[in-house]
Amino acid sequence: MRVVTSKSKNAESFYISKGYVNDKGVSTSVIVRKLGTLKELLPEHGPTRDDVMAWAREEARLETLKYKQEQEEKQIKLTFRADRQLDYGKQVFYRGGYLFLQSIYYQMQMQKICRKLKQRYKFKYDINAILSDLIYARILEPCSKRSSYKVASEFLERPSYQLHDVYRALDVLGAECDMIQAEVYKNSHFLGQRNDKILYYDCTNYYFEIEQEDGSKKYGKGKEHRPNPIIQMGLFMDGDGIPLAFSLFPGNANEQTSLKPLEKKILRDFGCQKFIYCSDAGLASESIREYNHMGERAYIVTQSIKKLKKEEKEWALSPQGFKRVSDDKPVDITKLPEDDKGLYYKDEPYTTKKLHQRLIITYSPKYAAYQRSIRDKQVERAQKMLDSGKAKRNQKNPNDPARFIGKMAVTKDGEAADIKQYLDEDKIAEEAQYDGLYAVCTDLLDDEVGDILKVSEGRWQIEECFRIMKTDFSARPVYLREENRIRAHFLICFLALTIYRYLEKKLDLKYTCEELLETLKGMNFAKIQEQGFIPLYKRETITDDLHEACGFRTDYQFMTKSKMRTIQKKSKGKE
Repeated sequence: MRVVTSKSKNAESFYISKGYVNDKGVSTSVIVRKLGTLKELLPEHGPTRDDVMAWAREEARLETLKYKQEQEEKQIKLTFRADRQLDYGKQVFYRGGYLFLQSIYYQMQMQKICRKLKQRYKFKYDINAILSDLIYARILEPCSKRSSYKVASEFLERPSYQLHDVYRALDVLGAECDMIQAEVYKNSHFLGQRNDKILYYDCTNYYFEIEQEDGSKKYGKGKEHRPNPIIQMGLFMDGDGIPLAFSLFPGNANEQTSLKPLEKKILRDFGCQKFIYCSDAGLASESIREYNHMGERAYIVTQSIKKLKKEEKEWALSPQGFKRVSDDKPVDITKLPEDDKGLYYKDEPYTTKKLHQRLIITYSPKYAAYQRSIRDKQVERAQKMLDSGKAKRNQKNPNDPARFIGKMAVTKDGEAADIKQYLDEDKIAEEAQYDGLYAVCTDLLDDEVGDILKVSEGRWQIEECFRIMKTDFSARPVYLREENRIRAHFLICFLALTIYRYLEKKLDLKYTCEELLETLKGMNFAKIQEQGFIPLYKRETITDDLHEACGFRTDYQFMTKSKMRTIQKKSKGKE
């Protein structure tokens, strides 16, 4: 509503006017309220005309708020006929869970990145709409790009592009993958300070539904032990579990060679110079440690006790010299009960040719009991295999119970040697000596042990990132063939993971991935007689928390089309 004035020969009158569209589709207006003449209003709201106008505009604002409240509170009367069939091809079902993802997408200023791409490539399709829809579909209903277009057609905001535009956009997204990652990192600071003083790194691989190698899709050691060609991914994650950057490399390449190129990109394009590198032992070679000992960087990596030199290994396996992490008091770990939940450690300098390091050995009775129970069950299975005569070792599985079955050749008075199998007690005892032990190596020589171990323990989050991408977002198998489009596919998975993680953080990590995704997938609506929408989901604590975190509500009994458009604008930060 707005203020309008009318001047006559003797007076100037002030009114509040409301615009609307009449039945013929013509915009017009109506007077809602007369405020009075200038002469009448000056004594109370003066002393000048400008003062009167300021007061009138405030009255118009209040009148607008009152009108909106009345519209929201009024009862909606709808008429249904039992003898009328549905209209052909009329969509009634709409997905609304994407609105909460859209809130994070626009807070990350993704639309501005898309604007840069459009200026660079001069295409006509809406790449912002394509990228956002592909991300939302990857989270809510992971499927092929063609099927994702169909999923997006069920969103409250229908696609403004065609299917062929999606494939064209994939080429651009793949070509600009590195630039997009750098821009996303910079824009992510709009959502709060990044915990980028600790960076976790790990690698995984994804298989393709093809029979032969092609480009970077090579035969390698796949996590799923499938015979298909694979491509590998290296992923950096910050201390809060939010993805930072990723790279792809051939399936037959050594994963250790993937680190330095990606880390150099982070140093150059992201501006991250001071951080602690954290990884497992497989990505903690001597050269990697040296690289992360340079500049303002440091490292905390796991260390294989089995691969230590003889002297360090004997020290690590000895039960002597342990202290409680919480108070540094000496403890005899041989006298601790199995149900003890404490954590104990010992450390000493660990020097190589080029590095002065610190080797920390930890012991957990709870972890020791867990490992022992797992091994006891494997030994039982190994004995059953011996009793049945079907003991065969699976070399690909390091946890195969058959590893506890030994073999020896025996002869009977000049006859040919027979192979005798037996339960290898020495092998069992050798593994038992590592129960409960864990080793960490670092160049932080003066930091508190508790702080170092806390950083190392955070590595589980990067494993969870890979699990979410593979299982919940169905990042594999991959059906695309062209290299650019493959990069675009994993970029979409990476961005989906980033947006999901931020939403998870906004909810204070109160819900599991399964709970949150199931809720988002179920937040759907039915469109009623072109008048508005009825929610089709149950209101629960988690839906209340989602609405509170994102600043809008969709859980009213009925929502007019106008109200839903307002929510869509709010999810994009436009109101």
